[in-house]
Amino acid sequence: MATVRDLRDRIRSLKNTQQITKAMKQVAAAKIRRAEAAQKKARPYADAIAEMLRDLIGAVTSVDHPFMRAGRAGAPAGIILITSDKGLAGAFNSNVIGAAEAFARTQSAIQYYTIGTKARNAVRRWGMADRPSWLLGAPSKIDTAREAARAVTDDFNRGSISEIVLVSQQLITMMSQRPRTRKLVPILKEDLASLDSARDDARNRGAIEFAPSPEFVLSKLLPKYLEFTIYSAMLETDAAFFAAQLVAMTNATDNASKLIDELTIQMNNARQAAITKELLEIVAGAEALGVE
Repeated sequence: MATVRDLRDRIRSLKNTQQITKAMKQVAAAKIRRAEAAQKKARPYADAIAEMLRDLIGAVTSVDHPFMRAGRAGAPAGIILITSDKGLAGAFNSNVIGAAEAFARTQSAIQYYTIGTKARNAVRRWGMADRPSWLLGAPSKIDTAREAARAVTDDFNRGSISEIVLVSQQLITMMSQRPRTRKLVPILKEDLASLDSARDDARNRGAIEFAPSPEFVLSKLLPKYLEFTIYSAMLETDAAFFAAQLVAMTNATDNASKLIDELTIQMNNARQAAITKELLEIVAGAEALGVE
């Protein structure tokens, strides 16, 4: 049975831990507001570039761009895996890493491009060769997105990879995050079936003129589409991470409070038992002296 001193030390340790979890909870609450604000600022541009891409694809007949052609047969698939740089966010990182593993099992070969320390460490644990890796918390996320887009584009154009797949976290609500797997490149005809309604809407809105030509504009827009899609996923992962950390630290703080209450009761019981034992010993000693 634990002594009063042991229980007191455990309570003190739990209180120190609780102070840390409270501080991390407050930091996550502050950072998630900034992350959400950054994501909301980028959303209009994301919507505009997606709408323009739909209009262009609906307007062109053919485009001689590598992104619109199938990748080299037999080449491994390229996965851009985005996680956070830090932990203490529940199953946030393990869920998105598990989604990447599930997709990898459907492929014959895989090459990873990791954004986030946890993703890089996971790939190294799997014994795979180091690929280009970047930090999610880099000073400039847009520069990181450009570098990542350039790296995967160069490998795709060389035929080192057959496709570009993005695996990242999707922020559903403050209490829920869900891994999402998206094929970004190549954009093939079968991938454009969902754009039929967009073409009809474009015709209903009237003719749209692109200068010098829709094919030229589309060839310039496709690299920007890849770059900004990665950037948007980084912003969403950032916001989702702080939401997950906020929930995890809230639960940790509440659990620490419950443990402190339970240990306080145990400590009081142990103290009372020790006092009762001492009283019994004193009474027994007094009675023994009286008998003598």
